[in-house]
Amino acid sequence: MEYLKEDHKEILISNINKIHTTKMGEERIRRNLKLGDLDVVLYCKNKIMDSKSCVYKTGKNLYCLIDDIKITIHSHSYTIITAQIVLLP
Repeated sequence: MEYLKEDHKEILISNINKIHTTKMGEERIRRNLKLGDLDVVLYCKNKIMDSKSCVYKTGKNLYCLIDDIKITIHSHSYTIITAQIVLLP
């Protein structure tokens, strides 16, 4: 994991308007997080911008951890690949 190479959260927030997902990604995130009719991109953006979120990079993906949710974002296209509930220690 690349933690201290650069401030990944700052970079992600500075590109928050580029964050998007595909139709399939939207359906996957909605199902994984049980979001119903909520706007999944807006939901994920709010989670990313939360002061309690932690962002790190591994390979080509950025990961945002907050509460019990892990959001996976492609670091170049800013596409949300998935979001899922995880059990954090």
